[in-house]
Parts: sequence; structure tokens; C-alpha cells
Amino acid sequence: MFGKFEIPFPGEILKINEVSRSNLPGDFIELSNGFTHYQLQGSIEAPLVVLVHGFSTPNFIWDPTFDALLAAGYRVLRYDLFGRGYSDRPFHVYNRELFSRQLSELLKGLDIIGKFSLFGLSMGGIIAGDYAVNNPDRISHLGLFDPAGADAGPMPLMMKIGLIPGLGEILLSLLGNKRIEKFLVNDFFNIKDISSVIEQIRPQLKYKGYKRALLSTLRAGVLNEAKDIYQNIGEGDLPVLLIWGEEDKAVPFEQSESMIKLIPQTEFHPITGSGHIPHYDKPEIVNPILLEFLER
Repeated sequence: MFGKFEIPFPGEILKINEVSRSNLPGDFIELSNGFTHYQLQGSIEAPLVVLVHGFSTPNFIWDPTFDALLAAGYRVLRYDLFGRGYSDRPFHVYNRELFSRQLSELLKGLDIIGKFSLFGLSMGGIIAGDYAVNNPDRISHLGLFDPAGADAGPMPLMMKIGLIPGLGEILLSLLGNKRIEKFLVNDFFNIKDISSVIEQIRPQLKYKGYKRALLSTLRAGVLNEAKDIYQNIGEGDLPVLLIWGEEDKAVPFEQSESMIKLIPQTEFHPITGSGHIPHYDKPEIVNPILLEFLER
């Protein structure tokens, strides 16, 4: 779609390559579409939980959940989706198939066999749900956090502009990294130390291909309705946990009603005083819910 030409977005001044990877934290594994950045911790004998982040913010978004699961004795895997964080930004259409293949190849490459629990945030809910539908024998518990795709709500103006080739590129160029940082921070609700969040968001914006990946994901329709996925899950008996922040503006809380209808066996927990990232906003409330769900 983009050929081999890297769009020169302002602020994207670094490349992810062998040299830069050697100086970055975490581990890397080469998959068919490029290197994936991941973190896998915990005893190999412990039950595994896999965490999938959303559209724009990389895997640090799972920090409170990652730490709580490890402390409770679980083995935990989190990773950066292609185009985000420190994973490669391949010249590819960033569609559902790309992200599903990345997850499947990552699990195979890390020699992960047997059943495990899978949690997905926002767009990660679509990816996690898609994997669960196509690999029903692998998933023991499915956790959905403010998942995208349950309902087709009104699209924000900036996203509508992003759908238009050329105009989306101009918009992201004019916004600059500082404005994009502020836009991403809006997903957090009532966070006391927002500066620490910005410090973790900032690095990925400097690597070439991040903005190209966002536009491609948007234009490929990954965030569109995923009712087919959720309805398929609802026709089975897989245990499903649904966590939703009542103040979510990115994927409005009202869409939880559609999700519950699609997946009747859902265990639903609305989180008061939380936005799009309830497990980060309110870990003291969400973590006990997650652990109780996994232990059943």
C-alpha cells in the first residue's frame, strides 16, 4: 500500500533496527513480518496470562496488571503490536489479519503450548477475541477491557480526516508529537502523575513508521464493528470478563450494553471514576476482580 517509501512525518527521527534494538529494554523475537518487542516473566510452570494493548499506546499500558499478576504467581506475556512501541513498523496493511498473525506467531515462537488466559484492551479486545474464536481450545479465560467494535458509534472528526489519503498525513504532520502526546493522554482519567505517562508515551513517537501504522490501521477498518467476533464468543461457553470505565470517551460506556447482548455469559464490572483504561486508572479496584476471575 505504501511501497517502500517512508513518509517523512515531523518528529519521527529514529529507526528501529538491529543497532537500536540492542539498546532498548525488553526482548525481541523475529516473526514473519518483522521483530516483535515483548516481555515474558514468571515461572514456566505457572498459569499464563497474555496481555494485548490497544490502537495507539504500547504495552506499558498494562503495568499495574502485569505487576499484580506476577505478584499473584502467574506467568505474564505482554508485547507491542506492529507499528507501536518498540516493535517493527513493517510496510504492510495494518489489518486484523496482520495483528492476529503476529499473536499466533509470537506464541509459537516462544514455545507456548496449552491453554492460557487472554486479556485485550480496546482494539486489543478485537485481536484477543479473534484469536479466541479461531483457537477455542487454547483459551481458558477471556478478559475484555473497554473493547472496541461492539457498536458502530459516531466517528470523531480527526478519525474521519485520517481515513482520507493525503489529508490524514497532513493532519498528523501539523499536529506534531506534542499535540499527539496530549491526545493520547486523554485516555487516562484522574491520573496524579501524568508526567510519568507522557515519558512512556514519548519514545515511540520518535521512531519512523508509528504514524503511518496508525493511519493504515484506521483505513483498514480494524476499529470497525467486530460483532461477528463477539457474537461467535457469545455462542460458546468461554468465561468472559468485561471491564469498562464509566467515563470512557474513546469507546463510550454505553457500548457495554451491546457487548453484554452479544456475549450473554459476560461477567460485567463497570468501573466508577475511570476512563478508557480502567485497569490503569483504578488498579486497586480492577486487580482483585481480575484475580478472582482467573482463580475460578
